Amino acid sequence: MDKDRLLSLLDNFAIEVPSWGFADTGTRFGKFLQDAAAVDLSDKLEDAGQCHALTGCCPTVAMHVLWDFTKGQNPAEVSALAEKFGVKIGSINANLFQDQCYKYGSFGNPDPAVRERALEHVVDCVELSRDLKSPITTLWFADGTNYPGQDSMRSRKRRFEETLKKAYKKLDKEQQFLIEYKPFEPAFYQTDIGDWGMSYIFCKKLGPKAKVLVDTGHHFQSQNIEQIVAWLLDEQMLGGFHFNDRRYADDDLTLGSIDPYQIFRIFHEIHSYAADLGAYPPIAYMIDQSHNLKPKVEAMVQTAVTAQELYLKAAMVDRDELLAAQAKTDIVAAETILKNAFFADVSGVLKQWRKAKGLPVDPIAALRKSNYIARKGTERVAKRVSLGLVSGGGYA
Repeated sequence: MDKDRLLSLLDNFAIEVPSWGFADTGTRFGKFLQDAAAVDLSDKLEDAGQCHALTGCCPTVAMHVLWDFTKGQNPAEVSALAEKFGVKIGSINANLFQDQCYKYGSFGNPDPAVRERALEHVVDCVELSRDLKSPITTLWFADGTNYPGQDSMRSRKRRFEETLKKAYKKLDKEQQFLIEYKPFEPAFYQTDIGDWGMSYIFCKKLGPKAKVLVDTGHHFQSQNIEQIVAWLLDEQMLGGFHFNDRRYADDDLTLGSIDPYQIFRIFHEIHSYAADLGAYPPIAYMIDQSHNLKPKVEAMVQTAVTAQELYLKAAMVDRDELLAAQAKTDIVAAETILKNAFFADVSGVLKQWRKAKGLPVDPIAALRKSNYIARKGTERVAKRVSLGLVSGGGYA
């Protein structure tokens, strides 16, 4: 692929950062605090703006409703705050797992009052999405059971379908649901939306404004995620990604830190489909990571630039040669063509694009040189003390 085409691809590639990735978060066992972690929404948006200023590819911020918005908050003020830091509000993420009433599920809960409460929350998210001019509401459900016989799996499926249809009716023509799936955790016997097929069935029944959301961490070991992507593309049901990497399951590791070749193969399927279609389908590329050890802004920048690199590498697959090799069932040649692209050096193209955009050639080096993380650490420790969140010296 010629350099101008690669530069054009970079112009049109954007990846959304998550607000929750900048705050102190951890595992269900605990968390390690960071001085520079965001204290409030303003801090989160400031960090997101820093990521976009360094990479040029992170123009929007995903929001988690119960973690980012207060009751009665003016959506216009939130939009204005985001614009102050050079970004826009992106997807709205519902929270159907945090409140005590969801102990036995939300949309799948046997109690109709709990299902109604969950529905009201999703409708609120849809309305917030509309007010913020963000077309995407993402839905992930922790619903499921932990023991055989705990509940009827078919009844739970029907409750989900009924409640999803009620929520779907609240979407306007510009809005859509992206429905995520996860095989386990916290439900360890059966999860109500446990794989891409379950999400696909619900989306298909809802209508064209519902698509499947693929989280690259939400899979069993050795699962062929690019095959899932290929099938969803072919069925025109791929809505977007939550990008991260994993060693075991939902580890929330930086993209490409464990298996960059898998991310490359996913992007290859997208480029291949676009070549057949003659255009790229609308896909929401989003990051879903919360880092307990890595500095949070550094981790987001690292993921964003890795995504750019792997996206470019996948675009460099010689499609004509690959199709010819596949037609002859020349397996070695076909695999070699993929590997040649994966090992290609795209640093020159990335440097050229960044220079043309007035961006730092090395975003991580520029971030470290700016001393941004240390400065924000000092400021935010003082902010916590002033707000009474710590007595001083509680962050290290």
